[in-house]
Amino acid sequence: MPQNPVIWFEIYVQDMPRARRFYETVLDRALTKMPVDGLEMWSFADVPEAEGSAGALVQAPPGMASGGNSTIVYFACADCAVEAGRVAAAGGKLVRPKMSIGPFGFVAMAEDPDGNYLGLHSMT
Repeated sequence: MPQNPVIWFEIYVQDMPRARRFYETVLDRALTKMPVDGLEMWSFADVPEAEGSAGALVQAPPGMASGGNSTIVYFACADCAVEAGRVAAAGGKLVRPKMSIGPFGFVAMAEDPDGNYLGLHSMT
C-alpha cells in the first residue's frame, strides 16, 4: 500500500512549557501528553484517517542540543498568514512571511523559541 514519506516527526526542545505554549498558540490547537516512560512527549493531534503525518514535541535529554537542525516540519493551515501572525507574540521569530510557491500554494517560515525552523503551508 502506498504511504506518504513522512510518518512521524519529533521536535526536540529544552523548555517544554515554553515550547507547548508556542506551538499551541501559533497553531491554535492543544497538544496531548503521551504516556511514554522516561520521556516527556506532547503530541500534535493525530487523526489516523487523515492525510499528513503525526508527531510530537520531545523534552531533550540533558546534554542533547535542540534547534538549529536541518529538518523543517510543515504544518497545514487554511491561510498560513494567520498562523504566521501569531509567531512573534508566542515567543518565536517570523523568518519569512507568507509567499507564493506557485501551483503548490503558499508558505511562511518561522523559528520557534528553541531555534527550530518550522514551515506553515496553505493552498490560499
